Amino acid sequence: MSPLTPILTGFALNLVVAIVLIGFIYYPSNRAKKEYVFTFFSFNILIYFVSGLLRDVQSTLGLGFGLLAVFTILRYRTVRIPLKEMTYLFISITVPFINTLFMATRIAFNELMLINLIIIVLIFIVEKSWGVRYLSTKTVLYEKIDLIRPENHVQMLEDLSQRTGLEIDHFEINEIDFLRDTAEVTIYHQDNSGHS
Repeated sequence: MSPLTPILTGFALNLVVAIVLIGFIYYPSNRAKKEYVFTFFSFNILIYFVSGLLRDVQSTLGLGFGLLAVFTILRYRTVRIPLKEMTYLFISITVPFINTLFMATRIAFNELMLINLIIIVLIFIVEKSWGVRYLSTKTVLYEKIDLIRPENHVQMLEDLSQRTGLEIDHFEINEIDFLRDTAEVTIYHQDNSGHS
């Protein structure tokens, strides 16, 4: 049997799992964030082949945790990635490592398929069936500086909701500029449509 056969067999399973998780669970409720789909697939595919070609459990796991640590530290410093997308990125990184273990351990391929099925089912339940609603975020420059005081919290929330037309759950004041009488505020709002 060619050494490439188990790698390609595992890749087929990995690709099917990625398509289900990203294409059928993540994407339908996050169509406005389709740029992340490319990132998730790219990470998933590349990490599978890198870890699959290493063939050594210690190297594979070490590389996996090393990559995860790098991305956790960097956290894509140029762009603030929402928590949900960071979670799917973590899934996209983790699943390929799981799917290369059968080449370096005693786990059978059918057992690996069962593990993947469990992952898919659990993520589907949490994402779709439990009705978990994720909050989208926007950062705004707010000029009604008198409302940033704690006792004016309710009025500021109402003002932000009225001005943005969004159903705001809560907000955070990131930075206050008293010279310009403005504040940078992150608002957390409901996104029932799947768009942000």
